[in-house]
Amino acid sequence: MKDLIEIRWHGRGGQGAKTASLLLADAAFNTGKYIQGFPEYGPERMGAPITAYNRISNTPIKIHSNIYYPDYVAVVDDSLLESVDVTSGLKSEGAIIINTTKPDDYIKSHLNGYKGDIYIIDARKISMACLGKYFPNVPMLAAVVKVTGVMSEEEFLNDMVGSFKHKFAKKPEVIDGNMQALKMALNEIKKI
Repeated sequence: MKDLIEIRWHGRGGQGAKTASLLLADAAFNTGKYIQGFPEYGPERMGAPITAYNRISNTPIKIHSNIYYPDYVAVVDDSLLESVDVTSGLKSEGAIIINTTKPDDYIKSHLNGYKGDIYIIDARKISMACLGKYFPNVPMLAAVVKVTGVMSEEEFLNDMVGSFKHKFAKKPEVIDGNMQALKMALNEIKKI
């Protein structure tokens, strides 16, 4: 991992992009990294476009602003490709990670000529298979960890067990499904 990695998340209210960015920040912190994880607040409501951010570094972070030139972008809802410039400022040596089942040509045509790496994952399929409901943030979180390399898969999965035990203390029956979704996503993310 380079010294500082910046990630921008695009999703819709209720899909868990903010939660995923905070879970990533916690996991990175627990592996000894310096972190920031924060949403951009506005008039959000269920289904409205939202943005969240992560900074992950090996040294203290002195920047305190939104991220305008991210190394990585995670798109939790592919319908945003038609209404939000998700590649704005995205570094060509980085990557974009998109939750989609749309054809590769469609994806590429909506990325404003972006020349960097493009990864796709079907977070709906994974979520439905493992959780029985559509929660795209869990598979997207694993996809971001895999593509960015901010921590090893083993460190990530070990940390998430503890995180889920805390988060779902009153619903322990959902922990196994969430862990299964993470593992499945780590294996199913693919580069186009």
